[in-house]
Amino acid sequence: MDWLKELLKNAGLDESKVDALVGDVNKELPKHFVPKTQYNDVVEARKKAEKEVTDRDKQLADLKDAAKGNEDLQAQIKKLQDENKTAKEKYEAELKDLQLTTALKLALSGEVHDPDIVASLLDKSKIEIGEDGSIKTGLEDQVKGLRESKAFLFVEKTEDKSPKFKGATPADGAKGGGDPQPKTLGDAIAAHFNNGGNT
Repeated sequence: MDWLKELLKNAGLDESKVDALVGDVNKELPKHFVPKTQYNDVVEARKKAEKEVTDRDKQLADLKDAAKGNEDLQAQIKKLQDENKTAKEKYEAELKDLQLTTALKLALSGEVHDPDIVASLLDKSKIEIGEDGSIKTGLEDQVKGLRESKAFLFVEKTEDKSPKFKGATPADGAKGGGDPQPKTLGDAIAAHFNNGGNT
C-alpha cells in the first residue's frame, strides 16, 4: 500500500493521518475486493481449463478419424479416457494446491516475515479452505505452535508503549505563589534593577 501512502501524502495529509487511513483501508479492502493474487490464480486456472477443453476437442476429432477400425478405436478410446482422467486429477490437485497456497499467503501476510517459509512448515493436509477461498480450519493451531517454537519467523506486534502522564499541569510563570519569572533576558534585567539589585 505504499502507492496509497504516497497519494495521501501528496494530497497534504500528515503522516499520522496517512498511517491511520491506510490501516483502515487494509481492514476494509478485503471485504469488497478480490486480492490480485487470487484473481491471477483464477485467471490462470481458467486458461488451463480452456486449453484442456481445446486439447480434448482435438482428441475427439482425431478419434472420429480413427473410427474406421473397431479394435483400434476401442484401444484409442480407452487410452484417451485414461489420459483425460489423469489430466483432470492432476489439474484438480494443482488447482487445490494453488488455492491453498494463495489462501495461506493472504492469511499470513502481515503476521510473518516470509509467508513462503512459514507456509512450507505447515501441514497443508490439515488445512481446509472455504468456497470463498479463505481458510476455514487447521491454520490457527499450527500457527500458534510455530509462534511458540519459532517466534523469530513472526512480526512482533507493536503496541503504543509511550508513558502516560497523569496529574495536574503547573501554572505558567509562577513559582510557589511568588513573583512571576521573567520570560526574556530584558525582563530579568529590568526586574533586577527594579528590586534594587537584590534578585
